[in-house]
Amino acid sequence: MKPQWLWLYVCLAGLVLVQCTPTEPLPIPTAAPETAPPTAPTEDPYLARRQAMVKYQIEGRGVSDPAVLAAMVAVPRHEFVLPEYLDQAYADHPLPIGYGQTISQPYIVALMTELLDLQPGEKVLEIGTGSGYQAAILAQITDQVYTIEIIPELATRARKTFDRLGYTTITTKQADGYWGWEEFAPFDAIIVTAAPDHVPQPLVNQLADRGRMVIPIGPPGGYQSLWVLERQGEEILRTNWGGVRFVPLTRSE
Repeated sequence: MKPQWLWLYVCLAGLVLVQCTPTEPLPIPTAAPETAPPTAPTEDPYLARRQAMVKYQIEGRGVSDPAVLAAMVAVPRHEFVLPEYLDQAYADHPLPIGYGQTISQPYIVALMTELLDLQPGEKVLEIGTGSGYQAAILAQITDQVYTIEIIPELATRARKTFDRLGYTTITTKQADGYWGWEEFAPFDAIIVTAAPDHVPQPLVNQLADRGRMVIPIGPPGGYQSLWVLERQGEEILRTNWGGVRFVPLTRSE
Protein backbone atom coordinates (compact mmCIF):
# COMPACT_ATOMS: atom_id res chain seq x y z
CA MET A 1 0.00 0.00 0.00
CA LYS A 2 2.81 2.41 0.72
CA PRO A 3 4.13 2.50 -2.92
CA GLN A 4 0.62 3.38 -4.21
CA TRP A 5 0.22 6.33 -1.83
CA LEU A 6 3.71 7.52 -2.72
CA TRP A 7 2.90 7.39 -6.41
CA LEU A 8 -0.30 9.38 -5.87
CA TYR A 9 1.62 12.00 -3.90
CA VAL A 10 4.20 12.39 -6.63
CA CYS A 11 1.57 12.73 -9.34
CA LEU A 12 -0.31 15.35 -7.45
CA ALA A 13 2.90 17.21 -6.77
CA GLY A 14 3.75 17.07 -10.44
CA LEU A 15 0.31 18.33 -11.37
CA VAL A 16 0.69 21.29 -9.07
CA LEU A 17 4.16 21.98 -10.41
CA VAL A 18 2.96 22.00 -14.01
CA GLN A 19 0.06 24.33 -13.28
CA CYS A 20 2.23 26.80 -11.37
CA THR A 21 5.08 27.00 -13.89
CA PRO A 22 4.53 30.15 -16.06
CA THR A 23 5.15 30.02 -19.78
CA GLU A 24 5.81 33.84 -19.94
CA PRO A 25 7.37 36.28 -17.45
CA LEU A 26 4.77 37.64 -15.09
CA PRO A 27 4.19 41.39 -15.35
CA ILE A 28 5.67 43.50 -12.55
CA PRO A 29 2.91 45.29 -10.65
CA THR A 30 3.13 49.06 -10.89
CA ALA A 31 1.49 51.68 -8.72
CA ALA A 32 -1.63 53.34 -10.07
CA PRO A 33 -0.90 56.83 -11.41
CA GLU A 34 -1.72 59.55 -8.95
CA THR A 35 -4.59 61.72 -10.13
CA ALA A 36 -5.99 64.74 -8.38
CA PRO A 37 -9.61 64.30 -7.32
CA PRO A 38 -12.01 66.30 -9.45
CA THR A 39 -12.58 69.76 -8.04
CA ALA A 40 -16.18 70.48 -7.26
CA PRO A 41 -17.39 73.82 -8.62
CA THR A 42 -17.36 76.52 -5.97
CA GLU A 43 -20.93 77.33 -5.02
CA ASP A 44 -21.79 81.01 -5.01
CA PRO A 45 -23.47 81.69 -1.65
CA TYR A 46 -24.90 84.95 -3.02
CA LEU A 47 -26.42 83.58 -6.22
CA ALA A 48 -29.95 83.20 -4.84
CA ARG A 49 -29.87 86.75 -3.45
CA ARG A 50 -28.62 88.07 -6.77
CA GLN A 51 -31.36 86.26 -8.67
CA ALA A 52 -33.98 87.64 -6.29
CA MET A 53 -32.52 91.14 -6.72
CA VAL A 54 -32.91 90.89 -10.50
CA LYS A 55 -36.39 89.39 -10.35
CA TYR A 56 -37.97 91.77 -7.84
CA GLN A 57 -35.92 94.98 -7.89
CA ILE A 58 -35.06 95.15 -11.58
CA GLU A 59 -37.24 93.00 -13.82
CA GLY A 60 -40.19 93.72 -11.54
CA ARG A 61 -39.79 97.44 -12.27
CA GLY A 62 -39.80 97.05 -16.02
CA VAL A 63 -36.19 96.46 -17.10
CA SER A 64 -36.51 93.76 -19.75
CA ASP A 65 -33.35 93.69 -21.89
CA PRO A 66 -32.13 90.05 -21.65
CA ALA A 67 -28.46 91.07 -21.90
CA VAL A 68 -28.84 93.52 -19.02
CA LEU A 69 -30.70 91.05 -16.82
CA ALA A 70 -28.09 88.37 -17.52
CA ALA A 71 -25.29 90.79 -16.66
CA MET A 72 -26.93 91.74 -13.37
CA VAL A 73 -27.17 88.07 -12.43
CA ALA A 74 -23.62 87.32 -13.52
CA VAL A 75 -21.70 90.11 -11.77
CA PRO A 76 -21.03 89.45 -8.04
CA ARG A 77 -22.12 92.79 -6.59
CA HIS A 78 -20.85 91.79 -3.12
CA GLU A 79 -17.29 91.93 -4.48
CA PHE A 80 -17.64 95.67 -5.10
CA VAL A 81 -18.94 96.84 -1.72
CA LEU A 82 -16.98 97.64 1.43
CA PRO A 83 -16.73 94.79 3.96
CA GLU A 84 -18.89 96.59 6.51
CA TYR A 85 -21.77 96.70 4.02
CA LEU A 86 -21.47 93.14 2.76
CA ASP A 87 -24.81 92.11 4.24
CA GLN A 88 -26.47 94.90 2.23
CA ALA A 89 -24.77 94.12 -1.08
CA TYR A 90 -28.06 93.17 -2.78
CA ALA A 91 -30.32 95.63 -0.97
CA ASP A 92 -32.50 98.09 -2.88
CA HIS A 93 -30.45 101.23 -2.20
CA PRO A 94 -27.01 102.78 -2.85
CA LEU A 95 -24.11 102.13 -0.48
CA PRO A 96 -21.12 104.25 0.57
CA ILE A 97 -17.76 103.27 -0.93
CA GLY A 98 -15.68 105.97 0.75
CA TYR A 99 -14.44 109.43 -0.29
CA GLY A 100 -18.00 110.76 -0.45
CA GLN A 101 -18.97 108.35 -3.27
CA THR A 102 -21.49 105.52 -3.55
CA ILE A 103 -22.23 102.34 -5.46
CA SER A 104 -25.58 103.02 -7.12
CA GLN A 105 -28.84 101.28 -6.38
CA PRO A 106 -29.04 98.04 -8.44
CA TYR A 107 -32.17 99.19 -10.26
CA ILE A 108 -30.53 102.45 -11.36
CA VAL A 109 -27.48 100.54 -12.66
CA ALA A 110 -29.75 98.24 -14.67
CA LEU A 111 -31.96 101.07 -15.95
CA MET A 112 -29.03 103.20 -17.13
CA THR A 113 -27.45 100.17 -18.79
CA GLU A 114 -30.66 99.38 -20.62
CA LEU A 115 -31.08 103.00 -21.74
CA LEU A 116 -27.52 102.92 -23.07
CA ASP A 117 -28.62 100.21 -25.54
CA LEU A 118 -25.10 98.81 -25.61
CA GLN A 119 -24.38 96.10 -28.18
CA PRO A 120 -21.64 93.43 -28.26
CA GLY A 121 -18.45 94.81 -29.80
CA GLU A 122 -19.34 98.45 -29.22
CA LYS A 123 -16.94 100.81 -27.47
CA VAL A 124 -18.25 102.33 -24.25
CA LEU A 125 -16.84 105.03 -21.97
CA GLU A 126 -17.83 105.31 -18.31
CA ILE A 127 -17.27 108.53 -16.38
CA GLY A 128 -16.94 107.77 -12.67
CA THR A 129 -15.55 104.27 -12.08
CA GLY A 130 -16.30 104.36 -8.36
CA SER A 131 -16.41 100.80 -7.03
CA GLY A 132 -16.13 99.36 -10.55
CA TYR A 133 -19.53 97.66 -10.46
CA GLN A 134 -21.07 99.53 -13.40
CA ALA A 135 -18.00 98.86 -15.56
CA ALA A 136 -18.21 95.15 -14.72
CA ILE A 137 -21.85 95.11 -15.85
CA LEU A 138 -20.86 96.77 -19.13
CA ALA A 139 -18.04 94.23 -19.59
CA GLN A 140 -20.63 91.44 -19.59
CA ILE A 141 -22.12 92.96 -22.73
CA THR A 142 -19.13 94.26 -24.70
CA ASP A 143 -15.39 93.69 -24.67
CA GLN A 144 -14.46 97.37 -25.14
CA VAL A 145 -14.98 99.14 -21.81
CA TYR A 146 -13.09 102.33 -20.87
CA THR A 147 -13.63 103.92 -17.48
CA ILE A 148 -12.27 107.06 -15.78
CA GLU A 149 -12.14 107.84 -12.05
CA ILE A 150 -10.86 111.12 -10.65
CA ILE A 151 -10.26 109.93 -7.06
CA PRO A 152 -6.91 108.09 -7.03
CA GLU A 153 -7.79 105.73 -4.18
CA LEU A 154 -10.99 104.59 -5.86
CA ALA A 155 -9.27 104.21 -9.24
CA THR A 156 -6.60 101.98 -7.66
CA ARG A 157 -9.13 99.92 -5.70
CA ALA A 158 -11.33 99.35 -8.75
CA ARG A 159 -8.35 98.27 -10.87
CA LYS A 160 -7.36 95.74 -8.21
CA THR A 161 -10.92 94.42 -8.10
CA PHE A 162 -11.04 94.02 -11.88
CA ASP A 163 -7.73 92.16 -11.86
CA ARG A 164 -8.75 89.90 -8.98
CA LEU A 165 -12.05 88.97 -10.65
CA GLY A 166 -10.56 88.56 -14.14
CA TYR A 167 -12.12 91.55 -15.93
CA THR A 168 -9.37 91.88 -18.52
CA THR A 169 -11.39 93.88 -21.09
CA ILE A 170 -11.80 96.95 -18.87
CA THR A 171 -9.30 99.76 -19.45
CA THR A 172 -8.98 102.22 -16.56
CA LYS A 173 -7.64 105.74 -16.13
CA GLN A 174 -7.28 108.10 -13.18
CA ALA A 175 -8.25 111.56 -14.44
CA ASP A 176 -10.98 114.21 -14.60
CA GLY A 177 -13.74 112.51 -16.56
CA TYR A 178 -15.28 115.80 -17.68
CA TRP A 179 -12.79 115.80 -20.57
CA GLY A 180 -13.55 112.24 -21.66
CA TRP A 181 -10.86 110.08 -23.24
CA GLU A 182 -9.95 111.57 -26.60
CA GLU A 183 -7.32 108.90 -27.30
CA PHE A 184 -9.99 106.22 -27.76
CA ALA A 185 -12.84 108.34 -29.15
CA PRO A 186 -15.28 108.17 -30.76
CA PHE A 187 -17.42 106.04 -28.46
CA ASP A 188 -20.59 104.21 -29.38
CA ALA A 189 -21.89 104.81 -25.86
CA ILE A 190 -21.01 107.01 -22.88
CA ILE A 191 -22.43 106.57 -19.37
CA VAL A 192 -21.92 109.13 -16.62
CA THR A 193 -22.42 107.89 -13.06
CA ALA A 194 -22.20 111.23 -11.23
CA ALA A 195 -24.18 114.40 -11.88
CA PRO A 196 -22.70 117.51 -13.52
CA ASP A 197 -24.84 120.64 -13.63
CA HIS A 198 -24.65 120.67 -17.44
CA VAL A 199 -23.76 118.32 -20.28
CA PRO A 200 -19.95 118.26 -20.73
CA GLN A 201 -19.28 119.33 -24.31
CA PRO A 202 -16.09 117.20 -24.58
CA LEU A 203 -18.23 114.10 -24.02
CA VAL A 204 -20.72 115.17 -26.68
CA ASN A 205 -17.82 115.69 -29.09
CA GLN A 206 -16.56 112.16 -28.42
CA LEU A 207 -19.85 110.46 -29.28
CA ALA A 208 -19.85 108.48 -32.51
CA ASP A 209 -22.62 109.06 -35.03
CA ARG A 210 -25.70 107.23 -33.67
CA GLY A 211 -23.87 107.09 -30.33
CA ARG A 212 -25.84 107.32 -27.05
CA MET A 213 -25.05 109.02 -23.76
CA VAL A 214 -26.86 108.38 -20.47
CA ILE A 215 -26.21 111.12 -17.92
CA PRO A 216 -27.83 112.58 -14.78
CA ILE A 217 -27.85 116.40 -14.81
CA GLY A 218 -28.61 118.83 -12.01
CA PRO A 219 -27.10 120.92 -9.23
CA PRO A 220 -25.57 119.28 -6.13
CA GLY A 221 -28.32 118.61 -3.61
CA GLY A 222 -30.96 119.89 -6.05
CA TYR A 223 -33.32 118.30 -8.55
CA GLN A 224 -31.56 116.08 -11.07
CA SER A 225 -32.91 114.44 -14.23
CA LEU A 226 -31.70 111.38 -16.07
CA TRP A 227 -31.13 112.21 -19.74
CA VAL A 228 -30.48 110.09 -22.82
CA LEU A 229 -28.64 111.91 -25.61
CA GLU A 230 -28.24 110.47 -29.11
CA ARG A 231 -26.05 111.91 -31.84
CA GLN A 232 -27.53 111.94 -35.32
CA GLY A 233 -24.95 113.62 -37.47
CA GLU A 234 -24.57 117.14 -36.09
CA GLU A 235 -27.87 116.96 -34.22
CA ILE A 236 -28.19 115.79 -30.59
CA LEU A 237 -31.56 114.30 -29.60
CA ARG A 238 -32.42 114.52 -25.88
CA THR A 239 -34.91 112.50 -23.83
CA ASN A 240 -35.68 113.11 -20.14
CA TRP A 241 -36.27 109.94 -18.13
CA GLY A 242 -37.28 111.61 -14.89
CA GLY A 243 -35.87 112.50 -11.51
CA VAL A 244 -32.83 110.83 -9.96
CA ARG A 245 -30.30 111.58 -7.23
CA PHE A 246 -26.56 111.17 -7.79
CA VAL A 247 -23.43 112.45 -6.10
CA PRO A 248 -22.00 115.50 -7.91
CA LEU A 249 -19.45 114.99 -10.66
CA THR A 250 -16.09 115.66 -9.02
CA ARG A 251 -13.82 118.00 -10.98
CA SER A 252 -10.11 118.76 -10.73
CA GLU A 253 -9.45 122.33 -9.65
